[in-house]
Amino acid sequence: MSLLDKINSPEDLKKIPREDLPELAKEIRAVILETVSDKGGHLGASLGTVELTIALHACFDTPRDRLVWDTGHQAYPHKLLTGRRDVFPTLRQYGGISGFLSRNESEYDAFGAGHAGTSISAALGMVEARDQKGEQHHVISIIGDGSMTAGMAYEALNHAGALKRNLIVILNDNEMSISENVGAFSAYLNRILSGHLYTKVKSETATLLKNIPKIGPPMLEVARRAEESVKGMIVPGLLFEELGFEYFGPIDGHRLDHLLTTFDNIKDLKGPILLHVVTKKGKGYAPAEAAPAAYHGTPSFHLATGQAKKKAGKTPPSYTSVFAKTLIGLAKKDKNIVAITAAMPAGTGLNLFAEAFPNRFYDVGISEQHAVTMAAGMAADGLRPVVAIYSTFLQRGFDQIVHDVALQKLPVVFCLDRAGLVGEDGPTHAGVFDIAYLKGIPNMILMAPKDENELQHMLATALEQKQPVALRYPRGAGIGIALDKKMEALPVGKGEIVMGNHAATWDVAFVALGNMVYPAQAAALRLEETGLSVGVINARFAKPLDQALLVSVAKRCQKIVTLEEHVLSGGFGESVLALLADQQNPGRIPPVSVHRIGLPDAFIEHGPQKRLRADAGLDPDGLFERVKHFAGISEPRADLDPGPQVRKPSHVKAI
Repeated sequence: MSLLDKINSPEDLKKIPREDLPELAKEIRAVILETVSDKGGHLGASLGTVELTIALHACFDTPRDRLVWDTGHQAYPHKLLTGRRDVFPTLRQYGGISGFLSRNESEYDAFGAGHAGTSISAALGMVEARDQKGEQHHVISIIGDGSMTAGMAYEALNHAGALKRNLIVILNDNEMSISENVGAFSAYLNRILSGHLYTKVKSETATLLKNIPKIGPPMLEVARRAEESVKGMIVPGLLFEELGFEYFGPIDGHRLDHLLTTFDNIKDLKGPILLHVVTKKGKGYAPAEAAPAAYHGTPSFHLATGQAKKKAGKTPPSYTSVFAKTLIGLAKKDKNIVAITAAMPAGTGLNLFAEAFPNRFYDVGISEQHAVTMAAGMAADGLRPVVAIYSTFLQRGFDQIVHDVALQKLPVVFCLDRAGLVGEDGPTHAGVFDIAYLKGIPNMILMAPKDENELQHMLATALEQKQPVALRYPRGAGIGIALDKKMEALPVGKGEIVMGNHAATWDVAFVALGNMVYPAQAAALRLEETGLSVGVINARFAKPLDQALLVSVAKRCQKIVTLEEHVLSGGFGESVLALLADQQNPGRIPPVSVHRIGLPDAFIEHGPQKRLRADAGLDPDGLFERVKHFAGISEPRADLDPGPQVRKPSHVKAI
């Protein structure tokens, strides 16, 4: 039996002799590689945190002591050590465990995490809860260096340093390397600095000097400055010291002996502590060590070579790649076009733009608010900024969109990749709220293409506007249709009839937005086989709506179905319903029945996009069944009416 097979909780981990823990680290890496190579996932950061995670659970009393991880990219070892070893092969699979931290999944997941930069704020909140209730336990935030580009992290550090509460922050630095000499000396230094003798002498000396009249305080200040000068020559910690933290590090995050000793020391210290730990992204797997960015999030791959497993058949280009190539083509003709992203150059396709125009590309790190306002500044002085950010991450820049862009009517183009259901990344990454949080903003144009060809034309349209534009498009491959070579601007706020144009009247009309147009057409063809006459509208714009087209549809058809891959609350269908209601009040159109189809008022769990859409009734089969009932030719299906059922994975454990 392997060492890992003996561990069902951190209590089992503590029974393993510390000299055997390096062997456990090898076993954990092997399991992570086996699972991720087969199923895909976030590999590099988790391979880099194996020893760190072992040391944390070995030294601290989890779950009583709270581990607050920043995002879940680095937490696969944590899952393996906290009772999820047997279900780990279900990672990110439909009905399986999440790829991120989830309070619904385990009592060891102290705080849910999918977006970066949150751990220090959450940990400080737990510290205050602990102290308010008079409890005694540790709270440890583990934040990656990438997450330290988030301004929220520094806000939390500043507040924590001022409060002077007992809090441990571990900076997992997986970008810096330490040479052997510096690393060995630094580790030795920090074992001394964090040791009980040193800290006791330091504390008692400070107390003694404070009590010497007149000369004591100046002497204490001289001693403090001398200590900072020495530490400043050796460790990069003065920033954190100035923020009120006691800084230790950097230490080698793959040396278990160093980690264990340091944790044993610092857990008894008082006040806010920051430990700087250096790890290597992809540690233990040569391809991931050589190309850490490529293995940050990866599809399934061949373990022997590191090469991605190819799917059978030819896959159409992704919306992301079509966006990137279109933007490059437009930028060749307009030197004022610049591109901005927030730590997602490859995910948004802007790595291709960066290769073509390195001086016109900006990766601002995990700083969405800054990205939006920086773009506003660029637009104010004549550039044409295109901000490509995942829909779910742009939520973080909402105030800046309202105040810095829309209020000033600046022509910033927001390209919202991963709009709609994202699949295996689950609810933290689903882009299902963007219509709701954008459509109410004055001066904003909001559109969604039905396919990758229309995406090209919409991007060209967006860059011609003199006001902000948001363009939402889904994750994954396009439809596979031919791409026009010439870009043409679309009339703003105008949709199109894509099916049933010649019929005088319809029994039912679909008004679909974005990637729901093709499923609507497929369902319409099946509905016509039942004898119904069906029209399909490609709305194109969620704002402004095509009022003239919708009024004409209402006059031809008294049953309208709106369709969107977005939550119904605040969504596209709600806007259509309001417009038609406004038109009915003065009698411009006859009474119309509207059935809105979209996502329920719930967070959708992870799984393949196709399966999740089927669960939500957004695939052609689900639409066919629901509209048959709406049209009065069948009884409702229990799982599709009045709304889709929300799946709850069977393994989750409420806390």
